[in-house]
Amino acid sequence: MIAGVDEAGRGAWAGNVVAAAVILPPDYDLPYLNDSKKLSPKRREQLFHAIAEQALAWRYAQVSAAMIDQINIHQAALLAMRLAIDALSLPPQRILIDGKFLPPDLLYPAQAIIDGDALEPAIAAASIMAKVIRDRQLIELDKQYPQYGFAAHKGYGTAQHSRALREYGIIAEHRRSYAPIKALLREVP
Repeated sequence: MIAGVDEAGRGAWAGNVVAAAVILPPDYDLPYLNDSKKLSPKRREQLFHAIAEQALAWRYAQVSAAMIDQINIHQAALLAMRLAIDALSLPPQRILIDGKFLPPDLLYPAQAIIDGDALEPAIAAASIMAKVIRDRQLIELDKQYPQYGFAAHKGYGTAQHSRALREYGIIAEHRRSYAPIKALLREVP
């Protein structure tokens, strides 16, 4: 009962940071399972459904842009991870987390693994779940604010996003503690 945990959206300028925790069965059948960043959006969607069907348990949690600004992205990502783990319907015997850091106050033995999303299947599954959920949120946000291009860049810092910020300003989903957003806030009289 190993739970893999990963987050999506740490470096984005806008939107939630989303974390997922996944417990895969020993006999899972997930061809192409890999780090979400190495998969096409279509493949991620296919795997998302397969993971949801096959996982013994999985949950996600998110922390808003406003909370990210209050506690910083590092603490927000750790909080989202802990919330996802705590929400699992089955208690894991062990937790494997992508990265260098562990959330505080975990109830189960845990290990942080650098590049774990490329090394551990349960972490790869969690990376896919978190990425697909976050991408879906940004596609929905794009429907509300199409001028920003969220469906294309998913809230990350691109030339298109930067131009839209200068032309249309900052919305509530932007992370005001991030340098590019802070700079724009200083420019506004």
